[in-house]
Amino acid sequence: MKLPKFFIFSVLAVLVSSCVSGKKITYFQNIEDLQQVADASRSNLSIKPNDLLTISVSGPEPEAVMPFNLPVVGVAMGAGIEAQMRVSGTPQLQSYLVDSEGNIEFPILGTVEVAGLNRQELAAKLKQQISDYVQNPIVNVRIVNFQVSVLGEVNRPGTFTIQDEYLSLPKALGLAGDMSIYGMRENVLVMREEGGVTKSAYLDLTDANVVNSPFYYLQQNDVVYVEPNGAQKQGAAYNRNATVYISIASVLISLAILITR
Repeated sequence: MKLPKFFIFSVLAVLVSSCVSGKKITYFQNIEDLQQVADASRSNLSIKPNDLLTISVSGPEPEAVMPFNLPVVGVAMGAGIEAQMRVSGTPQLQSYLVDSEGNIEFPILGTVEVAGLNRQELAAKLKQQISDYVQNPIVNVRIVNFQVSVLGEVNRPGTFTIQDEYLSLPKALGLAGDMSIYGMRENVLVMREEGGVTKSAYLDLTDANVVNSPFYYLQQNDVVYVEPNGAQKQGAAYNRNATVYISIASVLISLAILITR
């Protein structure tokens, strides 16, 4: 018994529709035509309320700059009373918490407004003020709570702590093991909080011009969400027992073909 043509065509249609177009999964298409490339310095990573900062001050005279540094604490290895009593440990700089008004309390200088400044601007501001007391101070500033969350159709979703100052969207996705084959590369959502307001943008990673988006370089506490594509959404709506039903149907069809021969 020959199978009906419409049945064969139906199977072929399903197979063709299940194939994923290369244009839907290839990043940065036509990048050779890109006229402008974003500069990492435009990431505008500014200090915000609730940020944690480490600030170290050094200079030609270590004793003179000592009052401008928080005491270095030792992080004891282990746990329990024994660890708490241990004097030695890994030295660690204490951090400054930026308050809701965007200020920190700095030794000798008192209240210093830091919100809205980047690392270099804050270092220059502190250097100028400390120079009234110490000659040629050197100021180093770091934002230590630079974290981003990557969720959705990625291989290793989670929250990641970043050591570098600049983090691009592709690098964040790389930390999460890249998008799965079911992720929508044309519609990646980036959510960001600025001044108490949540802003968002959808980025198309298949378009090379994405590098010029102000959301291409991420900021602290950004959230990246990769939406599942249509096939994955439909698959999630299927009955969990669908595979069992399909297996039973396949057996019945096979028996019907054998009987009608």
